[in-house]
Amino acid sequence: MQACRLERVIPVSQFVRNIGTATMTLNHCGLGPSGCKAIATALVGDTQIHTLELAGNYIQAEGSRYLMQLLRFNSSIEHLDLSNNHLKSDGAEWMAKMLSDNISLKTIKLSGSKFVDDDAKHFADALSTNSRLKELDLSHNEFCGKGGEYLGQLLANNEGLEVLDLSWNHLRMKGAVAFCAGLKVNTTLKHLDLSWNGFGNDGALAIGEALKFNNTLVHLNLNNNRLTNEGVSMLCRGLEYNDTLQVLLLAYNSLTVEGALVLVNIVKNTPKTALDEIDLCNVQVNQNFVHLLEVTRQEHPGLKVHYRGVGGFIAKKPQKRIDPMKVVQDYLDKRKLRLWDFFRNIDKDGTMQVPVTDFRRAIQQSSIPLDGYQVEELIQRLDRGRTGMVDYRGLADTRKQMMRDHRLQLKKVESRQKKEKQKSDRILKTFQSAVEAVTPHSSMVISPGGAKEESGGPQAFLCNPS
Repeated sequence: MQACRLERVIPVSQFVRNIGTATMTLNHCGLGPSGCKAIATALVGDTQIHTLELAGNYIQAEGSRYLMQLLRFNSSIEHLDLSNNHLKSDGAEWMAKMLSDNISLKTIKLSGSKFVDDDAKHFADALSTNSRLKELDLSHNEFCGKGGEYLGQLLANNEGLEVLDLSWNHLRMKGAVAFCAGLKVNTTLKHLDLSWNGFGNDGALAIGEALKFNNTLVHLNLNNNRLTNEGVSMLCRGLEYNDTLQVLLLAYNSLTVEGALVLVNIVKNTPKTALDEIDLCNVQVNQNFVHLLEVTRQEHPGLKVHYRGVGGFIAKKPQKRIDPMKVVQDYLDKRKLRLWDFFRNIDKDGTMQVPVTDFRRAIQQSSIPLDGYQVEELIQRLDRGRTGMVDYRGLADTRKQMMRDHRLQLKKVESRQKKEKQKSDRILKTFQSAVEAVTPHSSMVISPGGAKEESGGPQAFLCNPS
């Protein structure tokens, strides 16, 4: 009460009621910086309090400075919630300074503090020497590329954090990849929430690489991260080697039943996997998936997969219509026949023109896999003038065009595969550069899923530009 008088603020009734208890809950009480100062002053000598909740009080950076001073003297407070208090960059500095010195805090919530990229460096530096903090909530902030790099540094150098919430930030591209480099060498984190970021397929590839070596993470939330089936396949490259991850959340990404099948197949074909829960709650599956899941559960009876439901005809694309001319050409190629070899019995003069009735009979009596509709379509295309004569030179012209089209298609496929490989190589190069920057020479990773030697002191890194 005396502190309130000194700061000329009205005492909050909740504060009066909670004095002497283990939990002080003052969320959304409109404290502001002055009210926060009064609270901090009053709690300096309180040895009963263990949890202090001050979310939504607009205490700003000034208020965070008072709390830093409080925690310098009060060693009984273990849990602190400062979410949604407009701390901004100055507040980040005060909180980081507090974390550098404090030895009692186990959890701190700083969600919605309007932190930006450079603020992440303060936390990375502070937590390189703090192994007492177990849970850190930095969700709903504005960390992007550089922020991801600093947060990766945080993971690489910290030796105590077990729960990290980075949901609702802007981690993507190089920032996401660099963050995963820190995850690869981290040895304590168990629960990681990355939902509502933009990791995409690039980030999925990097997470997959990290999971090959990380042997502590048990819960990973990647909901709403712009992953596609391709990204899931990249992620699964790491799941093949991982034997600790138990929960994988992938809801509300751009996944279909094909991606779901890949995930369950990984569980089925990886005897040492620890995965027992996969969330795909927005993905509609088919009977093939249900059957595969049942078979997989025979070896992994505890496996739970959340999906939207079972559709009757999903994932069944209409059969592509086959050009009858291509069918004929494939038939001849397979048997190493020329057109004239096939038709010479009905084209005695070698004019490459035969009556429609003879042409139809020859096709029907052969083993060329054409149905009646395809035969008639072929005749119409080779007898455009309705003369009653089929000019099968059109098949020869079609063959040449098909060969040109085939070569062009091969070039397109090769070009696309080359670009995809170059992109993956760039991502992995960026990832490996970041890993090497945070891994001392004495700390060499032996093999995917294998043990790692103890690392040396804190290391800083930034991604190489790609």
